[in-house]
Amino acid sequence: MNRKQFIKTCGIACLGTSTMSALLQSCVPTQSIMAPISGGNLVIAQSSFLKNEAFLKYLVVRNENLQYPIYVFRFSETNYSALYLRCSHQGNELNAYGDKLVCSAHGSEFSNTGQATSGPATEPLRSFPVQFDNQNILISLKKA
Repeated sequence: MNRKQFIKTCGIACLGTSTMSALLQSCVPTQSIMAPISGGNLVIAQSSFLKNEAFLKYLVVRNENLQYPIYVFRFSETNYSALYLRCSHQGNELNAYGDKLVCSAHGSEFSNTGQATSGPATEPLRSFPVQFDNQNILISLKKA
């Protein structure tokens, strides 16, 4: 194989690998659960993050009384973020892709801590305090 063929082959292989990686990541289903509200808290069993003996990085949590779901990201056993999946630009529902949240309406992107990383949105997402009891993660829905 000559140098030109080698470079062409490597370029095609790299492009194919990166494309396939992106496709496979986008095919991973978002783990979504329903959770009850009790005493002003959204109550999520800590075991909800355990799947096939491995911990999920995040969950999308829904409740019929909430207009938008809440994205709960697990940094560690005792460190979570809880974000309202409502875009701060024009109020559209966000989609979770791992540790990135994306607005399909205008392309705004947010980090797993709620900070706008790509516009047109510039304001962070609404976040909620997270506490724990024996076996549950409690997301306080009370206005501060």
